[in-house]
Amino acid sequence: MGRALYRTYRSRSLDEVVGQEHVTDLLKNALKNGRISHAYLLTGPRGVGKTSVARIIAHEINQIPYSEDPKLDIIEIDAASNRRIDDIRDLREKVHIAPVSAKYKVYIIDEVHMLTGESFNALLKTLEEPPEHVVFILATTELHKVPATIISRTQRFHFRPVAHSKVIQHLQFIAKKEKIEIDDNALDIIAEHGGGSFRDSISLLDQLANLADHITKPLVESVLGRASSERVESLIAAIATNDSEAIRSILVECEQEGIAAPTLAEQLLRTLLAEKREGAHWYQIADGLMDISKAHFPYLKLMTLLLGSYQIETVVSPIKTSPAAPKPLIEKPEPHQPAEQKAEVPVPAPEPKKESAKSTKPTGEFNWDTVLDAAQKHDPPLNSIISRAKASYANETLSLDFQYTLHRTKMKQAAYQNKLSSLIREVCGLSPNIHVTEPGEVNIAEDKTTKAVADIMGGGEVVEP
Repeated sequence: MGRALYRTYRSRSLDEVVGQEHVTDLLKNALKNGRISHAYLLTGPRGVGKTSVARIIAHEINQIPYSEDPKLDIIEIDAASNRRIDDIRDLREKVHIAPVSAKYKVYIIDEVHMLTGESFNALLKTLEEPPEHVVFILATTELHKVPATIISRTQRFHFRPVAHSKVIQHLQFIAKKEKIEIDDNALDIIAEHGGGSFRDSISLLDQLANLADHITKPLVESVLGRASSERVESLIAAIATNDSEAIRSILVECEQEGIAAPTLAEQLLRTLLAEKREGAHWYQIADGLMDISKAHFPYLKLMTLLLGSYQIETVVSPIKTSPAAPKPLIEKPEPHQPAEQKAEVPVPAPEPKKESAKSTKPTGEFNWDTVLDAAQKHDPPLNSIISRAKASYANETLSLDFQYTLHRTKMKQAAYQNKLSSLIREVCGLSPNIHVTEPGEVNIAEDKTTKAVADIMGGGEVVEP
């Protein structure tokens, strides 16, 4: 039976502990000067080295070589399974017994927050007046559950989540030692999934090493039940352009492939934060993504959130009438229509086509409202962007000023500019140059004389008289 990698590469000295130098440097200095406390409290997230450091301290203060073999004078207690008052009373009776061979008898109580209130009270008396030969090392992931009276009688050291880059470096070191072939982007995903926990990251690496000779990014994503980064990017792009069909399609595909909605929501949230998306709607989406795991129907909640991030009318195809089509449950005549005509089923008139043809007849004059109306009817994704622009038309140039970087970047793309140019030709009969202004850029007035003066003076601002 093989040994787990996280046990094989567990730290055996304070120098080997990675990512907790703010703790290990203090402890090394205290041990060097012989300043040993009767009680230590190690706090922080799981898998960052609390128990390993507790064992190292127990060996260091007794000046014995580190070993994982059981020691009579180093007693480890799991508070989760020894939380009763009787267990602590038994401990209180045994602490007075002198060490067998070492200088100190060390009690390591892991997950100390699991003790009951009565057990804490019993432990408090021992912490207040401990025997000279006893050292307590308490460890917990939930400090807020430890009574303040216990905390005040210990030296507290807080462990931090290990930095992403340090986790990757340590995983690379282990992979090299174990001759595990793994891609860099696969390491990045493993470290991200570990969330700053060495133990979780190394355990996942160990699991993947047993599945394939060469660990790739798709393999890691498959094992973790994650969507590919390409799919997440496609989903964000669909949200940015309000492509409702693409949003629905991607979400359905993810659900069919067994990707959990909370997992997809977390990936979306991490990507949005990494890309520093700007705009109130992105903050609204990010806030909603954090609640997906609490929903009764997570995928339905996720789809509702993403499709409702923009307040844009959805184009619904009318139901085609046919002889076999069922009649509506309630037939109500229109207010202007006589009641006796309600049985007549009107044949759909070709009015929408005539209206569409009219909207495409060029007027020869530029009218931004007309352009917006045409875009809303015929190209909602384009309308979702240009409707957020402050437009000005002068000297055959259409200047678009956007508040948010996202819309400005989208409108600079050739595809969107071509769409807008084509739409303006259809409804106005004009072919203006499209200019997307940069932040701080002065938008010169439409008057040619003013523009000429501005060109000479190097720009300017129009002041109303």
